Amino acid sequence: MATARLAGGKAGESDEPEARRLVRTPGDCPGEQERRADAVDIGAGIVLVLGGARSGKSEVAERLAAAAGSSVTYIATGQVAEATSDADWAARVAAHRSRRPSSWETVEVGPGGDLDGALAAAGDVALVDSLGTWLAGLDHFGTESDVVGPLLAASVGRRAFGRPTIFVSEEVGLGVHPSSAAGQQFRDALGSLNRRLADGSDRVLLVVAGRVLALSEPERS
Repeated sequence: MATARLAGGKAGESDEPEARRLVRTPGDCPGEQERRADAVDIGAGIVLVLGGARSGKSEVAERLAAAAGSSVTYIATGQVAEATSDADWAARVAAHRSRRPSSWETVEVGPGGDLDGALAAAGDVALVDSLGTWLAGLDHFGTESDVVGPLLAASVGRRAFGRPTIFVSEEVGLGVHPSSAAGQQFRDALGSLNRRLADGSDRVLLVVAGRVLALSEPERS
């Protein structure tokens, strides 16, 4: 299986490998044309891609998946049926679909669906988008049960067979304070899920305004 690497080089270099042009970050000087970043080698590991609304996190995850292997299973957690009555949601679904290669398999689990089961059945590369939508469909936002353990178990099992898993999740702790009790509960539940999943991931990326930051690994005892 091919290894996906994200790195920067000089803009416009035609001989730069495809996977090394996927993500770029600003250089040291304002207005500098050269872009640099440390390589992010996902191998067959577990990758968590975090970001706020419209940050570009989904596009980054999709490029990672495309570079990691030819057989990709895209696991959608959104309720596609709702797109028939919600114009904004329909536009989002259409945008996501238009970016995905026709060769990718799409599995729709919906909010609160059997995500760990879908991961276990996925092909070479699994891309889950997104965890926030999935968590919103669980009773009490999954706070009364262990929702992360099964996801990690399925992902670790995939890793043992050389199959990478990429999760997309919303970073909700940096935005406006939720005005309702349910909103606060969801924010806290998703924040806890992200943290636990990050602890079990091999790589964690934070996407801000289309720029990618590779976060440091946690200290392990």
